[in-house]
Amino acid sequence: MSKRILIVDDAAFMRMMIKDILSKNGFEVVGEAADGLQAVEKYNELKPDLVTMDITMPEMDGIAALKAIKGTHPNATVIMCSAMGQQAMVIDAIQAGAKDFIVKPFQADRVIEAIQKALG
Repeated sequence: MSKRILIVDDAAFMRMMIKDILSKNGFEVVGEAADGLQAVEKYNELKPDLVTMDITMPEMDGIAALKAIKGTHPNATVIMCSAMGQQAMVIDAIQAGAKDFIVKPFQADRVIEAIQKALG
């Protein structure tokens, strides 16, 4: 059975890019969210195997959403996505329970490697 993934990013083209990488590599994208609030709702509704989460988003940022998801689902597997130069936020995300992080712009092999590692 393919792993079910939720993609969270406020940029539609970024969601499309990562969705494309995942689909071509046998993963099932079960949902998408454009901000942290939607991410928490979708997580509760879909219970995906893994979430890719952008750090910088409107409404609720990725770190706050990560903490909210981990608060109700301690075993949630979340990989953060960030642009270059957000090292401090990446450290916060890892401390809050993120399994890994991927730097934008996405490189397909790095995305797949991070996801496979996070899923064990």
